[in-house]
Amino acid sequence: MNICGYGLRDHIRLLAPMFGLIAAVWLLRWVLDAAGAPHRLVLMVSVTAVTSLSILVSVGLMHFRRFGSYLNVVVASFLLVTWGQLLIVAAIVFAATTGIENIFTAPEFSRVADDRYLRNILGHLTFGIGAGTLFGAGTGCLLLWLLRRLVPARTSQDSAR
Repeated sequence: MNICGYGLRDHIRLLAPMFGLIAAVWLLRWVLDAAGAPHRLVLMVSVTAVTSLSILVSVGLMHFRRFGSYLNVVVASFLLVTWGQLLIVAAIVFAATTGIENIFTAPEFSRVADDRYLRNILGHLTFGIGAGTLFGAGTGCLLLWLLRRLVPARTSQDSAR
């Protein structure tokens, strides 16, 4: 897969710190819940919020490193959102197989009691990835457009002066 001159490996290399940040927040949220931290504190540690922040940081990196174009923003958004949703699904699958509830399977987030694990997983794999990618790509493309208009990236000729 080659998108605007960059392959999937190039995208993953650029986004590696963001993948790590999302995984760290996911783990922190899980650990805080298991440690009995106040529910409001655990809710403030959000995988979705850090995924959105990661998309914006990635757009900044793309602009200043002159990495691709708007299509690359869409790919980065898809990869980051999918990573975040897969981590959440992994926590739900863990709860379903072990019977140990966690913050990702809390009843206030899963309204149907009969097959709540399956519906929760399907929701993350469909709506979570789809809407997250659309929102992230739209916001990221808007940010890239603004950066290109307001903050021109330095060229090698500028740095030689």
